[in-house]
Amino acid sequence: MHIKILCVGKLKESFFVKAVEEYKKRLSKYCKTDIIEVDDEPASGSESARMEEIIKAAEGGRLSRHISADSYVIALAIEGKKLDSVKFSNKIGELGLTGKSDVTFIIGGSLGLDKEILKRADMLLSFSDMTFPHQLMRVILLEQIYRAFRIMRNEPYHK
Repeated sequence: MHIKILCVGKLKESFFVKAVEEYKKRLSKYCKTDIIEVDDEPASGSESARMEEIIKAAEGGRLSRHISADSYVIALAIEGKKLDSVKFSNKIGELGLTGKSDVTFIIGGSLGLDKEILKRADMLLSFSDMTFPHQLMRVILLEQIYRAFRIMRNEPYHK
């Protein structure tokens, strides 16, 4: 299976970089994992609704260039479906069994994802009603993907 994680913005703190590298290393025995970062647009936090849409569209355009036509796309969105770890593992396993071995996860920037990216997604996934920084979300997502593979193979993993 090939897992691609598309992210708006770059990791800045070294502890996030180390955590991401650790989970990529752990995942290497289960799947090929690629992380692609696209530039984020400058945002002050006080943009008009129209300006927010323009920013998300620019970021969405950068993301869409990295989405393969045959990839199953899971966009992380607060309005998405919530799954526990076992159901998430079942979803990943089901994708592999149905021939969808190329899976792309998308993590948006500080304003979220462009509506065109959300429309392209095969699934919207939410980890919480809370908002997390995209850098932390990348680590959480990788940990859950790793946990999913461990669950699939009935391998022990802390709860």
